[in-house]
Amino acid sequence: MNGVTLDAGALIALDRGDRRMLVLLARAAQVGATITVPATALAQAVRRPRTQVALSRLVRQPTTDVRALDRLDATHVGVLLAASRTNDIADAHVVVCARRAGQSIATTDPDDLRKLDPGAALVVL
Repeated sequence: MNGVTLDAGALIALDRGDRRMLVLLARAAQVGATITVPATALAQAVRRPRTQVALSRLVRQPTTDVRALDRLDATHVGVLLAASRTNDIADAHVVVCARRAGQSIATTDPDDLRKLDPGAALVVL
């Protein structure tokens, strides 16, 4: 396992204590894999940081890489959105981050991600 990129649905699943998500993160921890969290996906999932303990803990881990939407990624996101004729910036940012890291994507919404990247390796929760 090279690691996994989490979309907003995966982060929400973690927050809700979804067993599949907990198993995925436990396996990643066992092998020392990096968890990539695009900041745009995090923004969609965070509502009450004080009570979202599992989510808050995840983003503070040394093996978690929270990726900002910087100038370069914003350009890649825009190009991807134009090519796929879609408009979800957070989903496109997830795809861009996963491609860069060479990771699969944990998601609860595979259809939207497949529109952006039909070849993406998805872990459907």
